[in-house]
Order: sequence, then structure tokens, then C-alpha cells
Amino acid sequence: MKTAYIIFVSYCLFHLSAGARQIIPLYPEGKIPFAFEKTEIPKLTIFKPSKDRAKGAAIIVCSGGSYGGRANSVEGIPACIKINEAGITAFLLDYRVPSSTLMDRKEIVPLTDAQRAIQCVRENAKNFKIDPNKIGIMGFSAGGHLVSTVGTRFATTTLDNSKNTSLRPNFMVLIYPVISFADSLTHQGSRMNLLGPSFTKEQINYFSNELHVTKLTPPTFLTSGIDDKVVDVKNTLYFAAALKQHNVPVELFLYEKGAHGYGVHNRQAKVQWIDDCINWILEEKYNPKK
Repeated sequence: MKTAYIIFVSYCLFHLSAGARQIIPLYPEGKIPFAFEKTEIPKLTIFKPSKDRAKGAAIIVCSGGSYGGRANSVEGIPACIKINEAGITAFLLDYRVPSSTLMDRKEIVPLTDAQRAIQCVRENAKNFKIDPNKIGIMGFSAGGHLVSTVGTRFATTTLDNSKNTSLRPNFMVLIYPVISFADSLTHQGSRMNLLGPSFTKEQINYFSNELHVTKLTPPTFLTSGIDDKVVDVKNTLYFAAALKQHNVPVELFLYEKGAHGYGVHNRQAKVQWIDDCINWILEEKYNPKK
């Protein structure tokens, strides 16, 4: 990371008061990977807890939107606020929405942006006053597909990573996630927006994340509604089963009624997944050494 970027981050943090939101561009020093001249600017919005409440943990939050948009107002922002209230630093990631008119290799652009977010947060952990070994990533719906791709593809990247910074999140949180691109499981709109109408068997395999779980896949908290008619709950169940088969710690929170898109508050339930999730994070139940 160059000196100019460190100065930029320090400046942002100096002006960041408790409860304020500061925006940091993901690529402040040069060309945005795979971007054409006219492009969308990916960024992080920081939700920083007050000093007396800060726990040292951090979560990068990825809203859903079928890879055609980002549902920040109903998913990402409420999640960041709730997480923030618990003393966890939240980073709302505005990853680029795949577009063949704005970028090359659009199918790997969201992954590249999410990996860059992890790289940025981890390399600047001291400035952000967080523990570099307590950095998680959360995703809703198609954002869950992005996050599960991050969790199964952290060993390879197209980024410049001269410091060999680990791109592996310490834990993942997946909310009614798209996991598979197989015909029998996938959300058609998400697959279409990421890959387009023409795709190969190899691409389907590559982006079916239940097939790529290993013992190094990060511990995961999963939640979904059994009655979800938009993204089949089997996406969640298959991923949880794959994690179990590789002895990866997994916490599964299912709703009898929840449908799709309930965000941080399921109005059809008395007990909310976000409360259990925050306890899981703060008590470090994701850490197999505990």
C-alpha cells in the first residue's frame, strides 16, 4: 500500500466521529481493475462504533440485488447500523454491479472488489482500530453468493497483492444466500446478471460454491426462511452440509416463515437471527480454538 493511500485513510479516520459515516474509494491510487473509461466507482462506507463500545471486530457488508443492483437501504445499511450498535465496525461495500458496457470480465469484478475490501481493511487494521484476525464478511441473497465465492476463492486473485495479505475472511455471515448456479438450485436472475445468457458448464461449476468448500473455508453463520420462494432454502442447506463434511464450524438459523428479503428483522418471527449472529461473533464462536 502506497504512502498516499495511508495518508488518505488516516485523514478519513481523523475526521470520523462516533456514529459518522466516512466513504473510502476501493481504488484511490490508480486504474480500477477491468473498468472501462466510464465506470461505476466501488467504495467502502465506514460505520465506526464509539470508543467505549468498540470490540475490535469488523464486518464487510454486501447487500443483495440479484447482481443487478444493491439493496443497501433495506439490507446493507440496517445491518451496518445494528452491527455498529453492538460495538463492531461495519464496512458497507458498494461492489460493482456486473455490466458488459462498463467493464471487462464482468463475472469476476464483484469478487475482485470484495477481495480488495478485505485487503484494504486488513492492511489498515491498525488505523481502523480493529483486530486483523477478526474481520468477517456478510452477504444477503446475491450478496451471499458473492461472499460465499470470497470464502471459497480466497487463495487466488487478480489483485496486486505484493504484501501477500490474506484475503481469507475470518468468518462469513450468509443471509438467504444464493449459493449454487446449478439449474435445480440457482436464482435465475442472479446467474443471468453475472454470467449473461450464454455460459459454460465450467462456469456453472466454478460459481456453484457448495462444490468448493474445503477445510479452510471460513466458519459460517447461515440464515434463511424455509418458505423462501425466491432463493430455494436448499442453497443454505447444501452449503451448511458441505461445511459440516469438512469440519468447518457452522451455525444455522432457520425460520419457519420468513420468505425472502427480511433483512435484519423478520416481522413474522419473535427471535431475530441478527441477535444470535452478533453473539456468535462477539463470543468468537466461529473460532475453532475457543
